[in-house]
Amino acid sequence: MSGHSKWATIHRKKGLIDAARGKVFQKLAKEIYVAAKSGAPDVDSNASLRLVVEKAKAANMPKDNIQKAIDKAKGASEGENYESIRYEGYGPGGIAIMVDCLTDNRNRTASLVRSTFSKRGGNLGTDGSVSYLFERKGLIGIPNDYDEEEVMLTALDSGALDVETVDNTYFITTPSDKFIAVKDALQGIGVAEFLTSEVTFVANNEISLDNETKEKVYNLIEALEDIDDVQAVYCNLKED
Repeated sequence: MSGHSKWATIHRKKGLIDAARGKVFQKLAKEIYVAAKSGAPDVDSNASLRLVVEKAKAANMPKDNIQKAIDKAKGASEGENYESIRYEGYGPGGIAIMVDCLTDNRNRTASLVRSTFSKRGGNLGTDGSVSYLFERKGLIGIPNDYDEEEVMLTALDSGALDVETVDNTYFITTPSDKFIAVKDALQGIGVAEFLTSEVTFVANNEISLDNETKEKVYNLIEALEDIDDVQAVYCNLKED
């Protein structure tokens, strides 16, 4: 999988999602709630909400769960708020790690994230210490059941940066602001199944580690993802 590290990471994370689907849905519901509450509770007029809903659909979150999170935001009181916080630090082998959280208790979240880094061989850094190593991009994965040339031309014409074939999947990378346009264009040629569909952070340069250190990084990331307040974890580990 050398050269396709971000897609290897997605396959690994998909396995974790399948193993802990209920918890993943809870995190997605919180993200949908925040996006719907911060703007119009409608995907057609709230771009942030649509991005989260697209990610939830790709994770096979039931439509009823998605709608419940939106409906909850419609009737939420002003006192029910989550704060968005990002923590930056380093894992085993000097791997850069960003942790995005949604929390109603900053002190609780800071304590949990800090102790998890410490217990798993990492350490927290200052704001901006590693975020410059990442770039926000759209990632779309679809089965290779569709004509390769048509998929490639459609994606590139609508603004995609790259189209790769890995195993039995077409993987499309887009600028963050072209993600919706590319996905709409793919749906326009009949693409109905999306294995991956999200705007996320991708490392500009990745670091290779030996298997033992790599396993320590995985353990740290999985421990961070297990924290209820953590929404996403990004790192620059190269998965060769």
